[in-house]
Formats: sequence, structure tokens, C-alpha cells
Amino acid sequence: MQFPESWLREFCNPPIGTQELADILTMAGLEVEELRPVAPPFQRIVVAQVLEVAKHPNADRLNVCQVDAGTGQTLNIVCGAPNVRPGIKVPCALVGAELPPGEDGKPFQIKLGKLRGVESQGMLCSARELKLSEDHGGLLVLDDGAPIGQDIREHLKLDDVLFTLKLTPNLAHCLSVYGIAREVSALTGAPLKAVAFAPVPVKNTDTLRVAIEAADLCGRFSGRVIRNVNTRARTPAWMVERLERCGQRPVTALVDISNYVMFEFGRPSHIFDFDKIHGGLTVRWGRQGERLKLLNGNTIEVDEKVGVIADDEAVESLAGIMGGDATAVSDDTHNIYVEAAFWWPHSVAGRSRRYNFSTDAGHRFERGVDPALTVEHIERISQLVLEICGGEAGPMDDQIVNLPQRAPVTLRVERAAKVIGMPVTQRQCADVFRRLGLSFTEGDGTVTVTPPSWRFDLQIEEDLIEEVIRVLGYQNLPDTAPLGPIVPRVRTESQRGLHAVRRTLAGLGYQETLNFSFVEERWERDFAGNVQPIRLLNPIASSLSVMRSSLIGSLVQVLRFNLARKAGRVRVFEAGRVFLRDDSVPESDATVAGLHQPMRVCGLAYGPAAPVQWGVPERLVDFFDVKGDLAQLLAPLQPRFVVAEHPAFHPGRCAAIVLDDGVVGHLGELHPKWRQAYELPHAPVVFEIEAAALQRRPVPTYKPIARQQAVTRDLAVIVADNVRYDALIEAVQAAPTGGLVRDVTLFDIYKPKAATGEIGADEHSVALRLELLDDDATLTDERIEAAVQAVVDTLGSRLGGRLRG
Repeated sequence: MQFPESWLREFCNPPIGTQELADILTMAGLEVEELRPVAPPFQRIVVAQVLEVAKHPNADRLNVCQVDAGTGQTLNIVCGAPNVRPGIKVPCALVGAELPPGEDGKPFQIKLGKLRGVESQGMLCSARELKLSEDHGGLLVLDDGAPIGQDIREHLKLDDVLFTLKLTPNLAHCLSVYGIAREVSALTGAPLKAVAFAPVPVKNTDTLRVAIEAADLCGRFSGRVIRNVNTRARTPAWMVERLERCGQRPVTALVDISNYVMFEFGRPSHIFDFDKIHGGLTVRWGRQGERLKLLNGNTIEVDEKVGVIADDEAVESLAGIMGGDATAVSDDTHNIYVEAAFWWPHSVAGRSRRYNFSTDAGHRFERGVDPALTVEHIERISQLVLEICGGEAGPMDDQIVNLPQRAPVTLRVERAAKVIGMPVTQRQCADVFRRLGLSFTEGDGTVTVTPPSWRFDLQIEEDLIEEVIRVLGYQNLPDTAPLGPIVPRVRTESQRGLHAVRRTLAGLGYQETLNFSFVEERWERDFAGNVQPIRLLNPIASSLSVMRSSLIGSLVQVLRFNLARKAGRVRVFEAGRVFLRDDSVPESDATVAGLHQPMRVCGLAYGPAAPVQWGVPERLVDFFDVKGDLAQLLAPLQPRFVVAEHPAFHPGRCAAIVLDDGVVGHLGELHPKWRQAYELPHAPVVFEIEAAALQRRPVPTYKPIARQQAVTRDLAVIVADNVRYDALIEAVQAAPTGGLVRDVTLFDIYKPKAATGEIGADEHSVALRLELLDDDATLTDERIEAAVQAVVDTLGSRLGGRLRG
């Protein structure tokens, strides 16, 4: 929001300087982003009138002008501007004047001199030379009524300052000069100028039929017909000046009047060419397939979620945002229809962004515009139209169908003091609301406020508390050190922090990556088998539209990124949250109802198993390499790896990671179809595991050193090819040996090239080493043989195994 200080002081003029005013606004939440003078400093530049213009005798593009600058004598000035002509009034820099600094940063001083042999006693100036604009098309032509000899700073009111405010969305009532003046009055106690909207004389009886079909779109619609308007009239210089200083480019008189009232009172409005409207107007939601050419030249397609104003034949305006080209006023317009409405904020919000443009009107309506003053503001617009363009006003048509109901909000003084952090009294709170122009009632320790029509932001108690402290002044808050106790959260010995897990993975050669929690929907379908992921309502990009339930997709994308940059060996991991639907999760400070958000750790290994070196032959990383990494990561826990299936992994090279009979993750080689789909030269090996499982760290327990000596026995057992390693180990451990077998190791596998008499075609031999120990007594040969036989018997009964001869 940009505006000149002089306009603000017309409504409220506190006895303070510019900088102090800016500081007060900033401390009240209306951040002054920039203070900028309207014009840079210069002097001895006055209003002058060109009396005569003659061609320069020695230069084709120069003119010799006779100029009256109010000095008592006619000045002879050489000028090369293309628009110089007798009779115009322009700025004239007298001899000794200093113009604003040029590109070299130094002021330009006007001296008495000669141009091509003709004496020049000054300089006629353009707006660009005075640093008032970038227009360098010719001299700055002033109004005919400009007093000759008057200082140009005084005439153009250049000793003014432009305020640029950075307003938060809740300050919709400050999107006008009058709204800011109302705030200044409350903050400083200076009187606020009362504004009156006197009705203009009604001189015709014409009205326009208007029907409001969507009360949830438009709550109030006011308008009037004005006939015989001169649309070619020139916008007054004072209005052009104020619009330009608000950052608005002047267009035509009618458009300028509408914009002026918007900046003055925050009221967006629209002016139709009355003769171009077919029948009447209907305010409704759009319909699928309807199209509208806007004033900016864009043609858009509307639907049921966009509000429109339509006549009997077509859509003519985008409700609350921009008018249509078909009913726009032009130089040929004679009769107009002035409209001001209240559009519900939720019906306008987001519609501009949908069509990739924004407007001042939409910016205001989506935050809330006062619904109580539509008629009064049309009277203000009508007054300006009649003064500038002439015409005959018709009767006012005002339809009210659905206005906001302002629910009272109660402030507890004790609660306000607690939130603010310093004592406040009920009298202070009441005084703040009185200064802000809010109606209220007082109770025992409470103040109940009924928000006025222009305050859309006062809805809960905290909103009133904010009003109290910002008017009292944030600078009055005491400097008090926080007293909240700092209580460390001590982790038990049986847990390790996630950072320790990260360090361990880094020590294994993996590099950590950080990725978005929202991912491509394709990743969820491919790597997690999730066909109904949690969708984002407002994704930052169309490709990142769902929340991840697995980290695998993110790491595959990291791998592709590295491969595209010629990385041949990649080891990466990520520790992050995934998002799963779970109706059992309640709503709390740390959880969202229906969503389970556990931490997981995912790792990926690709390329050679080891960096290039002389001591190890080069080979690609395989399942067992990463399985070894996981074993180190989980130590001293001893996981089991059980054959499993997973949507992301090769069906024959995938295992579930089991701890205490529970699956905590999966490990496997990426599925061949995903390797091809994601254009990977080789299949990476990936694991994904619950972070909670990795954080478990059993506390070591004391165990005395065995007093007896362990005994080992080796067995060669023939089993079927489909017998898995874990089944062998489980069978040995289940044998009834009385607890003598302390450990078992598979140390050899033998598979003959062809079937022999002893080993069949679908069989192989495995060599097992048993370690036997009794803590209390020395083992005898009889007990050892009995234990070994129990193992052999169990292998035979469970797995069909037999001793090899």
C-alpha cells in the first residue's frame, strides 16, 4: 500500500514529524517498508510561460524561446524539446539553479551560456530532468492556471513523502488512506476528519434490472445510472497527482475516479457502459464452458466455482476481480452504470491466482471490504463523475440479501494481561476500543466488543488482545528474562539417538541426503504399492502432490541425479518421516488424527562394492554387502532376514528384517522393471527400516567367563536345494540337546556338477560347525555324541537331512 503523506494528513494530522509517524505505524503492526520523497532536492525552478518560439539560426533541432518566469524581464532560452510551443506553462530552471544529480551523482548547475552562438538564460525542464518520472518525451506541461514565478516545488506539492506499507492479510481495513488515517487517530489521539457522503441530485428516472441469484457470492449490490457523461473529459491534475503517488497510472477520467475512491476509502467499484448491457444484470456463479474477455485483454473460461456478473446474453464481469471488455467504457460512451457491491471474501479468494493475474480489487475483496457503505461510496463516485464529466444521475438501487453477522467477542482482562506479559487494566482495554471506534460493553473483568462492519479480523479473544497491545505500544512491554524451566529429556541407556544412527551409517560409507516429504504420485505407486496416497490440497508443484509413505522413491531420484553427473559409485541414506493412514491415531499436540507419522531410515548402495584399488577385484555391490552393513548398524541386536516380497524389490532377492518376531523393515535389490523404468544401468540394493528399531540398544549384562572348555564338532549334512539357511539354524537350535549347543556356523556348501550316488540332483551338502559347552561340568564323549545325534535327528525330522558318508 503506497500513498502520499499529505493525503493522509488531510484526514488526520497529528503534531508529529514524518519519521515519528512512520515509527508509530510500524510499531502498531502497519510496517512502513519505505519512506521516499516525492522529488529529490533542487532549487530555483519556477513556473514559466513560453511567449514566443523561433527556430535557432544555427541548429535545425533547437528553438529560441522567449519566456516569462516572473523575474520582471523576458528570458531568452534555447530549447530542443519537441513539444515546446507558445502559451504553455512549464518548469524553468533559472541561472544558478541546481537540478537533481545525474548518472555521475553530481548536481547539474544551470549557468548563463551560449548554445550554437545564441545566449541561453536558463533551461526549460522535462519531468525526467526533475526526476519526477522517466518520461522524456518533452517538456513537463503544467496547468494553464499555474501562477507564473511560483516555485515548482510549491506548485506541484513536491515537498511530500511517499509511505509504502507492508500490510499483513488481517489488516484489510488499512487498504485505504482513510483506513490508515483512522488507525493514526487511534494511535496518536489526533482528531479524525469526519467524511460526509451527500446524495447527488437525481435528474433521471432510469434504473437497471439486477437479480442476485447467489447470496453466498454477493451479499449486497448497489448501483445507479448516470446519463450524458462526457467520457473524454480530462482527469484533474490533483487527482492524477494522487493516483501517481499511489503507484497508479492514470487512464481515463471514469477509470481514474473509480481508482481514486478505491485508494481513498478502500472501495473497489466498476463502471459499465450502460448502453452495452443487454437487458439486466444477474449476479451468479459461473457455468461450465462460459467465456469472458477481460479488460486486460485475456479471455478466460469460468465454471461453477467462479462468481460472475452476466447480462441477458453473456457474462460481462468477473465478480470482485475485473470487468469485461464488452461493457467497458470508451470515448464513445454517453451513459454509464456505476456498481459497488459486497462480495464474500471466500468467494473471491484464490480466483485471481487461478487465472495467473492479480488486481487491486481482488486483493481487497478477498480480505474483506466494508459492506455497510456501498451506497455512500457510490454517492462519492457520482459526485466526482458529475464534477469532472458532467451528466445526470438516476435513483440509487440498493439490494441487500446476505450481510455478515458480527458475533460479539469477549476479552478477559486477566487473560489479556497474561498473554501480553504485562499488567493491563479494564479501563485501558476499554480506552483502546473507544479510540479504535469499536462499540463495546463492560462486565466484571471483561470487555465485550461487537466488531464494526469494516473489521473482518476481529473474531476471537486473541484478536482483541492484539488490538490492546498494539495501541498501547509494543515498546512499553517490559524487558523480562524468560523464567520457563529447562528440563532435559534424558534418554535411557537402552536407546541411542537418531544422530548416532546417522554417524554409524556415515562410518559405513553412506552419505546423508535430505528430501521433500511430498513426492511424485508415481513413486508411491511403484515403490510402496500405495494407490491411494495422502494428497496435498495446495502442492508447491504439480509433480510433488502426495505425501510419501516410503523413502525409497526419494533415494532412487537422488541416485538418478548422481548418475546424470557421472557418479559411478553411490552410497546414500535418509532418515525422515513417512505418512500413513491410521484411523487409530488421535488428535493431539504431537499427532494428526488419522495419520501415523513414523521415522524411518532408508539406504541405497549402487556401483562397485569397494572403491577402485589394487587389493580387491572390482565387482558390483550385492545383497549380502548391504546385509552386512545392516548387521553392523543393528549390532548388538541380531536380526533375522526372512524371504519376503515387496513392491519395490526383486521377487527373488528380497528379505524382511525381523527382530523379536516382528518385521521392522525390508532389504532387497531393486525390481528389474523399476530399474528399466527409471533408466538405471544396474540395480541398486536398498533397505528401509523403522528408526525405532535402530535406536534400540540392549544394555550389556554381566556373564561370567566359562570355567569349562568348549568342544566343537563338524557335521556334513545333505539337504534339499530349497532348504534355507535360517531353517537350518532354527532346526539346530530346536534340537533337544539340553542347552549344550551354544553356537552353530555354516562354513561350507558343496554342490556336485552332476548327481552322484549319495547326493541327488536337487540336493547339496552343507557343513555345520557346532560349539558345545556346559558351564557346570566337563563334557563327556557320551554327552557330546548324544547332543550331536539329537541335532542330526532334528535335521532329519524337520528338513529331511541326512549325514553325508
